[in-house]
Amino acid sequence: MYQKHFGLTERPFSIAPDPRFLYMSRQHREALAHLLYGVGEGGGFVQLTGEVGTGKTTICRCLLEQLPAHVDLALILNPRVNAQELLASLCDELNVAYARDTTSIKVLTDALSAYLLDSHARGRRTVLMIDEAQNLSAEALEQVRLLTNLETTREKLLQIILVGQPELRLLLAREELRQLSQRITARYHLEPISREETAAYIRHRLQVCGATEALFSDAAIDLVQSLSSGVPRLINVLCDRAMLGAFVEGKQAIDVPIVRKAASEVLPEEGLQAPGLGWRWPAGVALLLGLGVGVYLLVGRGYAPDLPARHPVAPAHSLALPAQERSPDRPPPGASAEPEPETVPEALEDTPRTGDDGTPQTAALQAQALAQALRATDLQRALVQSGPGAAAQAWAALYRLWGVEANVVGEEQACAQAPGVGLRCLQGAGSWTVLTQLDRPAIVFLISPEGRQVPVVLLELLGAQARIQVAGTQQEVSVAELKQAWLGHYRILWKTPPKGSAVLRPGDRGSDVSWLRQRLQKVTGVAAISSDPAYYDDGLKEVVEEFQRSQGLQTDGVAGPHTLIHLNNLEGRSSLPRLGVVNG
Repeated sequence: MYQKHFGLTERPFSIAPDPRFLYMSRQHREALAHLLYGVGEGGGFVQLTGEVGTGKTTICRCLLEQLPAHVDLALILNPRVNAQELLASLCDELNVAYARDTTSIKVLTDALSAYLLDSHARGRRTVLMIDEAQNLSAEALEQVRLLTNLETTREKLLQIILVGQPELRLLLAREELRQLSQRITARYHLEPISREETAAYIRHRLQVCGATEALFSDAAIDLVQSLSSGVPRLINVLCDRAMLGAFVEGKQAIDVPIVRKAASEVLPEEGLQAPGLGWRWPAGVALLLGLGVGVYLLVGRGYAPDLPARHPVAPAHSLALPAQERSPDRPPPGASAEPEPETVPEALEDTPRTGDDGTPQTAALQAQALAQALRATDLQRALVQSGPGAAAQAWAALYRLWGVEANVVGEEQACAQAPGVGLRCLQGAGSWTVLTQLDRPAIVFLISPEGRQVPVVLLELLGAQARIQVAGTQQEVSVAELKQAWLGHYRILWKTPPKGSAVLRPGDRGSDVSWLRQRLQKVTGVAAISSDPAYYDDGLKEVVEEFQRSQGLQTDGVAGPHTLIHLNNLEGRSSLPRLGVVNG
C-alpha cells in the first residue's frame, strides 16, 4: 500500500521469514556458531533459547541452508506428543519403515537404531531438531535423552538440537532432568538486540527494498527501541504500522508522533491504551523508557539466571563463541584482555554525565567510537560502505569472468540468464572446504560490522590471502578474516554438458549421457561398456558412484552439479575460470 509512496519495491517490515531480509546481529552469529558446532560434533545436545520474536526461527532457517551434504535433519515442529508419538514422528521424518499400528517403543527404537547404524556406515550424520521444545513433557524429554544412548564404540549416532523459549531453561534445570541437562554440550540464549543494532536492522531492511535515504529519524528509532525492547518481531510490527501512518498523513519520513500513534494501534498490551481512551503519553513513555533502560542495563551487563550444568564449548568454524559459554579459566562475561567501552542507550546521552576526570561521558564515548572506526580493517570499511547496488555489481563481475557481459538487477534474474550462455547457477551453503573444492570464483555473502549481508566476489585464492571484489572495488584480504565474516552461503556459475543438462540420472538418454561416459573414462581410466552409450544404465551408475567416492561427494550415482564440476576440474580445461587461476 505505501511502497510507491516511499519509492520501495516491497514492504520492508513483513514478519514473514524471507531470507533476503536476514540481519545477523552479533548474538545471532554466535548462536549460529553454536548450532554449527553441534551439527559438526558427534552426540549430545545443543540448546538454543530466546524470547518470542528474538530470531530463533531465523537462526534455524540459516542452519538449514548451511547443513553439510552428509547431514540428514529430522525437524519436529509439534512437541506436544508422548514418548511413543515422538519416536514415530522421528521415524517419519527420516523415512524409517515401521509397522504403522505398533504402540511399542521398543519396535520403534529398534527400527531407528538400525537406520542410524546403516546411515553411520554410509558416512552420514543424523540430526534431530525439536522446535518449541519447552512444550515437551518430562516423559518425552526422557525419551529424547535415551535416544543419545544409540551409539557406536566411538561416537553417538544422533545429534539433538533443542530450540525453545526461556521456559526450556527452567524445565531442564529440574532435578529429575539433570541427566539430560548434563549432556548438553552447547547452550546459547538470544537476548533482544541493542539500540545500535535496531538502527542497523531498520536500515538494512529498507535498503533491501530500494530505500536510498533514512526514513526513520534518530528519535523515532529511539522510541521504536524503547517500545519493542529490541525484539525484532515487534520492531517489524511497529515500523510497518508507522510507515503506513506516514503514508496516510502524506509524510516522507517517520518521526516520534507517528511511531507513538502506531504503537497505540499495535502494542496496547505494552501499557499503551487503545486510541480514543485519552491515555497520557508523557507518563506512558516515561514508564516504558524506564523499563527499556532497565532491560538494557541487565542485558548489557550479561545478566542471566544461574543454571546448572554449564559446559565449555569448542569453537565452531571461524565464528567466535559467546561470552555466556566460557570455560572457568577464561575471563568472565564482560571481561577481556582489552576492555570494551561501556555503551549507554542513546536515549540517555542527553543527560549530563562525566567520567572520573570530569570529561563529559558522551564525548568519551564518541572518542571511543572514533578509535574503533580507525581500527576497522579495509574489508570492514568496504562492507560498511557498500550500497544497494553491491549485488548487481557482484553478479556482473562474476559473469565477466566467464566472458559474458550481463546486465542484472538481482539474483533471480542473474540465475535465469545463465542457461542462455551455457552456464548454470549453483546456490549453495556449506563449509570453506566445499567451496574451495568446487574451485570456481564465487559470490560469497559476508556480514558487515552493522549486521548486513553483503555479496562479495571471491576472485582468487593466493595461499593465506584472497583477492575479492566489494561493490566494484578489488582488494586482497586474509583468508582468516574472510572466513570470519562468511556465514557459508555462496553462489557460483558452472559449465554444463554440451546440451545443457544440469543433472544426469539413471534412465536418462541423450548425447549428454554419451559425453558423461567419455569424460569419466578420460579422467578415471574406467570405461562403462554399454550397447547404448547414450543410455544411463547401471554400469554407468557404478562408475559415477566410484568417482563420487574418490572425490568425497555424496555417493548416489546421480551426476548433479557437484559431480559435474569436479569432473570438469579434473579435465584441467584452461578455459574455465578457477580460484587458483582467474582469467582477466
